Amino acid sequence: MLKGVLLGFACYAAYSISDAFVKLLEGTLPSYELVFFGALLMLTAIPFLKKPDDRWRDVVIARKPTVWLLRAFCGATGNLTSVIAFTHLSMAEAFALIFLMPIFVTVLSVMLLREEVHWRRWTAVVVGFIGVLVVLRPGFRTLSEGHVAAIICGLTGAVSVISLRMAGPDEKRITLYGAGVIGPLVMGGILMLPYFVWPSAWQWLMIAGYGLLAGLAAILMMYSTRLAPVSAVAPTQYSQMLWAIGFGAWLFHSKLDWITGVGIALILGSGLVTFIRWGQVTSWRRKTRIV
Repeated sequence: MLKGVLLGFACYAAYSISDAFVKLLEGTLPSYELVFFGALLMLTAIPFLKKPDDRWRDVVIARKPTVWLLRAFCGATGNLTSVIAFTHLSMAEAFALIFLMPIFVTVLSVMLLREEVHWRRWTAVVVGFIGVLVVLRPGFRTLSEGHVAAIICGLTGAVSVISLRMAGPDEKRITLYGAGVIGPLVMGGILMLPYFVWPSAWQWLMIAGYGLLAGLAAILMMYSTRLAPVSAVAPTQYSQMLWAIGFGAWLFHSKLDWITGVGIALILGSGLVTFIRWGQVTSWRRKTRIV
């Protein structure tokens, strides 16, 4: 299991560096264009995710087409909003709001899947939203489109997680990954046409880092979840905050004020509690054959 957890840390390191490439572009390319080329490069991960009995058409043909389309929509929306968030916010602040995802998963699992959630997870939800208010401080600071984009990114990530549960164990991994890549590829390709700007050599380098590292992260995640339970791998996502703070200080010369630091701590703590409780419930259900 240790190898799986370590691969989880490596996966989220790759994602963090990928996001840093987006930040380094500083909005010099249209967001749709960056989403398109990033998704195009992420297709390079498919041969590594493909099992011997998988067919290439499984990338776009699913047993549950509605779930595939939902994943594609979430992939398109999530990729676009993450690009906007990292363009307009510091990496730490963007990650803090995107990390609302497990909180949204809890709420949506009750609303859509009729799951039973006990008071500890509801407490974590409340603490997480208090953390958001501390970070945003509505009425005391100017909020940008980056803040809205980061929250939407966390929400679409949660819907994507719910869609995985709806897909069940029979849907192929390559199909689910394909939906998450084809969605932003199609959306970005269509919407970038009126605003297309030919990238410079330096911008191509940043795009390559963004897309290829995101594809590598997907491969690492696949291997990590083969070697360790998802409930053990999922909390490694929060290591991204360390990368964000490090990159913020080293590359972007951004500093966190103590109030934002408190809000981030509340969000991270609530998210970790949610992951831990979700892992315990999942483990108990498996032992009692409920799932």
